[in-house]
Amino acid sequence: MVSRALIAILLGWVPAVSAQDWARVKVEQSPRHRQWVSVQHDGRALETFVVYPERPTRSAVVLVIHEIFGMTDWVQDVADQVAAAGYIAVAPDLLSGMGPHGGRSTDFPPGGAVEAVSHLDPAQITADLNAVADYALKLPAANGRLMVAGFCWWGGGAKLSVHHRAAGSGGGVRVLWSAPPKEAMAHIRAPIYGFYGGNDTRIDAIIPDTVAAMKALGKTYEPVTYAGAGHGFMRAGEAPDASEANRRARGEAWERWRSLLARGS
Repeated sequence: MVSRALIAILLGWVPAVSAQDWARVKVEQSPRHRQWVSVQHDGRALETFVVYPERPTRSAVVLVIHEIFGMTDWVQDVADQVAAAGYIAVAPDLLSGMGPHGGRSTDFPPGGAVEAVSHLDPAQITADLNAVADYALKLPAANGRLMVAGFCWWGGGAKLSVHHRAAGSGGGVRVLWSAPPKEAMAHIRAPIYGFYGGNDTRIDAIIPDTVAAMKALGKTYEPVTYAGAGHGFMRAGEAPDASEANRRARGEAWERWRSLLARGS
């Protein structure tokens, strides 16, 4: 049986996505091998961005799940950074085949991807994620360990099923930038480490109840709140016009994330 570790990262979003030319330039200048592959399942062709690390040994896989804005340049930038840290990054475009004329995220008009992602069928999301996980774990360069990184909207219980499957096969660590949904808590089998922006009351207000609920279930849940940071600090903190609080939070969170990735690999 394939051994799978798990890290799930639910990151936040900001009200509007500004131009991400800076992210696209970073990806285009990356020395790492990157490619788009089509993962086939149940009559769907899921366009998936794959980035390989430069290392002499096989690597753990990190499944990167885009935010509500779809597959943006920044998500590809995140995948490249994950690969730079030593992991095979796979990032599926969950809007594959659903854009105008059968296109994907980049084919939607401004604001269209947000609405489309908001109305995705949870069963389809689960099937897509499982298909990409299965594909990635069969890559010759993969070592059989799976970790998952996701962004904000992806916190619903149905979308966590891929975590349950992975955790049940190998155990591991789960990292959240959002609170785990109440209906999914009983199924969580791995420790959870939370990352939160201090200026995100919508999420922060439910952390105490989440701590109590997870403790009652005998689950590990350790949240960290970054003072002054907003809900989307991981993206906002990397942008050229980042506030000092978001930039600092992003740096501290990335270092913590990397240590947890190493633990799960």
